[in-house]
Amino acid sequence: MMMVMQPEGLGAREGRFAGGGGGGEYMEQEEDWDRDLLLDPAWEKQQRKTFTAWCNSHLRKAGTQIENIEEDFRNGLKLMLLLEVISGERLPRPDKGKMRFHKIANVNKALDFIASKGVKLVSIGAEEIVDGNLKMTLGMIWTIILRFAIQDISVEETSAKEGLLLWCQRKTAPYRNVNVQNFHTSWKDGLALCALIHRHRPDLIDYAKLRKDDPIGNLNTAFEVAEKYLDIPKMLDAEDIVNTPKPDEKAIMTYVSCFYHAFAGAEQAETAANRICKVLAVNQENEKLMEEYEKLASELLEWIRRTVPWLENRVGEPSMSAMQRKLEDFRDYRRLHKPPRVQEKCQLEINFNTLQTKLRLSHRPAFMPSEGKLVSDIANAWRGLEQVEKGYEDWLLSEIRRLQRLQHLAEKFRQKASLHEAWTRGKEEMLSQRDYDSASLQEVRALLRRHEAFESDLAAHQDRVEHIAALAQELNELDYHEAASVNSRCQAICDQWDNLGTLTQKRRDALERMEKLLETIDQLQLEFARRAAPFNNWLDGAVEDLQDVWLVHSVEETQVRKLVPSRDQTLQEELARQQVNERLRRQFAAQANAIGPWIQAKVEEVGRLAAGLAGSLEEQMAGLRQQEQNIINYKTNIDRLEGDHQLLQESLVFDNKHTVYSMEHIRVGWEQLLTSIARTINEVENQVLTRDAKGLSQEQLNEFRASFNHFDRVSRGLAFLITTHPLQKRNGMMEPDDFRACLISMGYDLGEVEFARIMTMVDPNAAGVVTFQAFIDFMTRETAETDTTEQVVASFKILAGDKNYITPEELRRELPAEQAEYCIRRMVPYKGSGAPAGALDYVAFSSALYGESDL
Repeated sequence: MMMVMQPEGLGAREGRFAGGGGGGEYMEQEEDWDRDLLLDPAWEKQQRKTFTAWCNSHLRKAGTQIENIEEDFRNGLKLMLLLEVISGERLPRPDKGKMRFHKIANVNKALDFIASKGVKLVSIGAEEIVDGNLKMTLGMIWTIILRFAIQDISVEETSAKEGLLLWCQRKTAPYRNVNVQNFHTSWKDGLALCALIHRHRPDLIDYAKLRKDDPIGNLNTAFEVAEKYLDIPKMLDAEDIVNTPKPDEKAIMTYVSCFYHAFAGAEQAETAANRICKVLAVNQENEKLMEEYEKLASELLEWIRRTVPWLENRVGEPSMSAMQRKLEDFRDYRRLHKPPRVQEKCQLEINFNTLQTKLRLSHRPAFMPSEGKLVSDIANAWRGLEQVEKGYEDWLLSEIRRLQRLQHLAEKFRQKASLHEAWTRGKEEMLSQRDYDSASLQEVRALLRRHEAFESDLAAHQDRVEHIAALAQELNELDYHEAASVNSRCQAICDQWDNLGTLTQKRRDALERMEKLLETIDQLQLEFARRAAPFNNWLDGAVEDLQDVWLVHSVEETQVRKLVPSRDQTLQEELARQQVNERLRRQFAAQANAIGPWIQAKVEEVGRLAAGLAGSLEEQMAGLRQQEQNIINYKTNIDRLEGDHQLLQESLVFDNKHTVYSMEHIRVGWEQLLTSIARTINEVENQVLTRDAKGLSQEQLNEFRASFNHFDRVSRGLAFLITTHPLQKRNGMMEPDDFRACLISMGYDLGEVEFARIMTMVDPNAAGVVTFQAFIDFMTRETAETDTTEQVVASFKILAGDKNYITPEELRRELPAEQAEYCIRRMVPYKGSGAPAGALDYVAFSSALYGESDL
């Protein structure tokens, strides 16, 4: 029965890479391997030579060696010495006698020491070793090799055989004709061994000249170079490896492990370089996010800077059509130009929150944007934009109403002026006539009666003239763009009115003088009249009858009757227009009354999802993504409502008694909903980052959320009470006093100074609130395992060969080109003594990465 010796906790990892390149459990196949070994003397030969050379590579440090592996370990002395050399520990004093029991005692001391290192010894006794059992001796030496040369190999969270194989694969990956999959056939052509040497010492082998069809030459090259330059003794024969269908796995592993240990210093440097690259990658990613934030913030602030003056320009247009074009431009701004900026603002906040989360998780200082580009600065600028925007819209609508009234007043002025001008047409000529010069007394008296009727009509028109003047005055006060022509026409009417008054008085005076003259003449003709009374009476009656026709106001009365149907038609047209407007109002209200509550419900639903404790973060994310898609799909309803709103504005309808939701309310609510869902998704993403980085369980997250919600409840309730907008609600954030109460409830003993220090951590931008993400970061700040300044400094020190400075050449040699140049650009010159020109200060640079210096 063959001995099985297995280090504790090693078999599971070892077994995954047993014989044949990866099949079956290694230790479970140990007995199968022994049976194969009994049938394959080539394996026994390879192991004997390899194990002997391996033992001698250590025993020579103690000034001795072995010649025959099964004979020279029989007395246990060199076996104990080997264990002392490879472990660096002292074993119990050996028995000096030469009797069999002395030898067994010494071998047992060696086996006990092996067992003390966590190796299980199964079916093995010192007697087999003392008796020179080759199979048992080889198995024991393999167990020693496995425990002391292979078990501690660790590469990327793998160890022992798996780690050694991964190390070989990584090192040889760039080389042509090399594909390491196991520890037997993958090494037969010698190229893998040469690649390992060339990777670490390219000066020792010219890999380009090696040929895959020369395995003997390749193997011997590797053996000779390793022995001469790397102090690795020749443990294998090239011919044995090439001529064996499947070389012995344990022999190959033993030999390859020597290369791993020979290049341990290089591995240390590689580990250090990997750590540095990892840290630099984090920094570079963070810097990229910072640059993107700065760029996006600059573009957004520049757009706001350009847009505000346009919205502040309150220079009105003279005509309704020009103001309608201004309103259309404003609608294009709200519909086309502003929505992408709303998304940019939201994305900016998301990027900022994600960046701060990543910085906190990697123990970097919080990001402080350039002056004037804080999130609060952008929020203030945005609020200023919206205030100016609201003022501009109010001004636009006010101007349109003003122009609408001006248009109405101007039309009314023109209508009344035209009617008055039509009435006065010919009146001056009539009043200037001297028809009374040849008239008789009765005719003059008739003319006087007609003139009195005209004076009455003229007095009645006084109100019309005053109304026309009042209209002109109102048009002037409202800055009517054609005020000059209105004033000119009004002045002409007033001048004409004054002239009519003057002419009227002159005609009255003339008629009265003529009447007195004719009365005198009439007295002289009385005598004649008495004689011709019948004729005169008839003649006077006829004259009076004829004169009565001219005193009837039939023309004006006829004109009034003509205006009544026209006015009725106008009223009917206005009624039809108002009916269309009412239909538009109801159409808009029907949609707004559905959309407004829908937005309100979605805002609350998103809030519940964000604050809910049900399900995992992934389930919350899935729910939020579904809500986001639903919101996106709902956008067509908003667009349709915008169309109805445009029809209302084009019809100059500015009030709607059928709904409490204006288009402005809907827009604000919609933008808030889009922002809310995007922020909430970002918060959950950041929680996932925090959870994964700090190893939080779902139960811990739920506990944090429950504590946060409990103390956030008051803030949210008050925010709701003071909300004036029907669609606005505040996102859950704790006020400082609520946060203090939360911490006290969790057992924190807080003084003013300590609480102020904590507030600088959870609210670095002094916004006056604590977000849930900041709350989680604070509660878990000590749990994350991350790189520290000291670790990065230590890694640079390894690359620098233990010097306090590093040169650009060393950086370029040890790091990838991008990371090397990144360091060279940012490292300051080393100021210590004894450094060559161009030496760089990696300590200050490392401190700066974590915000611990002013660099």
